Amino acid sequence: MSSLDDRTSRAIIRDEALRLFADRGPDAVTVRQVAAAAGVSPALVVRHYGGREGLVAAVDDHVVATLERVLSELTDPASGSPFDPAAATGLVDAVFGRLSADSALPRYLGRLLLDGGAAATVAFRRLHQAAQGALAALVGQGLASPGADPAVRAAFLLTNDLAVIMLRDRVAEVIGDDPLSPEGMRRWAGELTQIYDHGLGAQQ
Repeated sequence: MSSLDDRTSRAIIRDEALRLFADRGPDAVTVRQVAAAAGVSPALVVRHYGGREGLVAAVDDHVVATLERVLSELTDPASGSPFDPAAATGLVDAVFGRLSADSALPRYLGRLLLDGGAAATVAFRRLHQAAQGALAALVGQGLASPGADPAVRAAFLLTNDLAVIMLRDRVAEVIGDDPLSPEGMRRWAGELTQIYDHGLGAQQ
């Protein structure tokens, strides 16, 4: 999230809604609560978004669009720090490694996908398309193989990464580290790389 100084009132409202939705779920948050958190009037929230449903839709789009953009940047060889398959557990892991540690985006995405419905379907389709594009970019750079079925490979990589996001708190409870923290990602990547490279029967 950008600083308050360089965000419009519309973006501030959206970002505060994202934080509240991630913590409580969209159904438990009112327009008045979002307005209070953003330091604006409820009327301004309605003017920008038309009400709570419009705000939820805007947050959904913002979350997925952010991931689409970072995935595209991550697999662009012209970017300053391109994706290194050997240094991360997967594409989504690498994406979240580029977000701020206190970002509400992973928590909200987990809620969105678990809640199901049309919004979850649209979000997952967009993420799968982005994962396919990222995989194709890595294949073009000689950093990955498309496999026999690129659509399935992209879906496998995506669901593997999203599972960590959706079960983040439970994973943290059993391994002692937040799997999206630098240390948690390092530990996760070490084991996953061993399994990907050598299978479950390989010795350390």
